[in-house]
Amino acid sequence: MREGFAGALNVYRTMAHNPALLRAWAPLRQHVVKDSALGPERSELVILRAAHRMGSAYEWSHHVSRGRAVGLSDARISAMRAMPDGEDGLIARAVDALFDAKRLPPPLEAELAAAIGRRAVFDLIATVGFYLTLGLMLMTYETPLDAGVAAELRDRPFA
Repeated sequence: MREGFAGALNVYRTMAHNPALLRAWAPLRQHVVKDSALGPERSELVILRAAHRMGSAYEWSHHVSRGRAVGLSDARISAMRAMPDGEDGLIARAVDALFDAKRLPPPLEAELAAAIGRRAVFDLIATVGFYLTLGLMLMTYETPLDAGVAAELRDRPFA
């Protein structure tokens, strides 16, 4: 795992203090990060909203970088701190409902399923749970921002 994803980022170096958890985490990470029905842009929007809601500077910074890499503009990324319009707003409302009500109310779930598909709704819920858990670990252990992301944000600040 050290030569793969686990050695690449400080988040996984933090998790490596419990190798069994890290090994168990890997298949879910593969689905949530790489194989999600949300697709790359929606996935990043979900993560950004979750990072904002939990106050995880590590996750927010990393996903500003990843969001830019999948083509999100800084304006679209920034809007996830407020309440954007359209589908991005629907995603933000869904993440907020999961944080606040611990569920998607039936009308919101139906609207979301109509817009992005039920499989993607399940992946949205799983992504929020995954990143909430990760954020809790990162904030508990004060995991430092990775050097590459810190350099990127220094060279190309996020407004």
